[in-house]
Parts: sequence; structure tokens; C-alpha cells
Amino acid sequence: MSNREKELIENISEVKEEVAQACLRAGRKPEEVTVMAVSKLHAASDIEILYNAGHRCFGESYVQEALAKQEELSGLDIDWHFIGGLQSKKAKQVAGKFSAVHSVDSSKLAGLLNKKAEALDVVQNILIQVNTACEGQKCGVTEETLPALVEEIQGYKNLKLIGLMALPPFFGDPEGARPYFARLRMLSEGMEKLFGIKLPELSMGMTGDFRVAIEEGSTMIRVGTKIFGTRPGY
Repeated sequence: MSNREKELIENISEVKEEVAQACLRAGRKPEEVTVMAVSKLHAASDIEILYNAGHRCFGESYVQEALAKQEELSGLDIDWHFIGGLQSKKAKQVAGKFSAVHSVDSSKLAGLLNKKAEALDVVQNILIQVNTACEGQKCGVTEETLPALVEEIQGYKNLKLIGLMALPPFFGDPEGARPYFARLRMLSEGMEKLFGIKLPELSMGMTGDFRVAIEEGSTMIRVGTKIFGTRPGY
């Protein structure tokens, strides 16, 4: 076993142990939380190492990089998720290629994804990204516009809304993010009640704050640095 293999396997094992401990504190079961290994800017060989160790869920943020990795690793049954900001012009390249698209934040993008999914005769799972802190530099719908987008998506036959996603502000102390995680959970519950639907996924929590996110109800954490190390070029 190479040093890189040892490193990656040890890292993801530590993350999953921390997930288990956070679930214990929150009175939840570890299987309620999916660990997404965020592999953007890391080699396909790293993904393959973790796959061979039993991990399946990976997140990518850049369309061309993600599609290239999918082609390189086409023989593996990887659970691919797209989590980055998505330009409308690239929506057609993403539809049908990922288990879920986490970053839907506009009526235009939803419509384009539905149109491409319809052409492919597939149903694309999506999450709506909510800008819970109203940060100008981040994507995501506002709380005020969320209901309208949920309602619109309900009318699309080739999109399935499975949850909400958020990127809270960065805090040195992860407790600072807790109110934003709690708010996303409340918004999800509100949308379920308002539209009579189920939104099983809450995609929130990253390397620095996933333990708090789990305590606030996250069902999918997005962990990159703690698994892969610092991204090349950073």
C-alpha cells in the first residue's frame, strides 16, 4: 500500500468516526448522514483509491473536470454529485450525469435542466441552494424567493426536488454556522408543510463545521480538505 493510499484511507476513516460521534451526540444514526468526498482539483487516482476502500459518494464543482473524471472512471459505479455554481449554458452538460445537482438557484437553470433531462428521458434529482446569510458573493435563492422556485419545480416532470443546500459564512468557531444550519432545516420543514412534499436531503456542513451541521439535521456533508488534504495550487 502506498503512502497516499494509507493517507486517504486513514483520513476518511477519521471523518466517518467523527460523523458517528456527532450523530451520537444528536441522537441520530450514522447511516442517516452521507459523507460526500469533495474531489475537485484532486486526481482521479485518489477517487479510485477511496472507491477501492469502499467509498462511493463524490462531489465535483467544475463541469469539464467532473466529466473528464467520469469518463476516466467509467467502469466504477460512483455516486457522483455536482455541487458547484452552475452556469445556465452548461446545464445541458450536467443533466443526467449526476445523482444530484445541489446548486440550482434560479428559475432559468431549473428550466434548462428539466428540458435537457426530458430530452434524455431521465429524471434529474436536484437541490435548491439557499443563500441563508444573504451574502452578495455567493449563489443561492433568498428565503423570500424560495417558495416560488419550489412551486415552479413541482410542475416539471423531469426534475425531482430532493432537498435544500446551503453554504453558510465561514467562522473560525464552527458554532458560528449553527444558526444558518438551523435556519435551512426550518426552511426545509416549511416547504414540506407548504407544498405537502418530502425533502429528505439537507446538504450542509463541510470540513470545518460538519459536526455542527449534523447536530442541526444535515443528511449530507461535503468534506474535501479533511479527506484529500489541501487542494493543488492552494
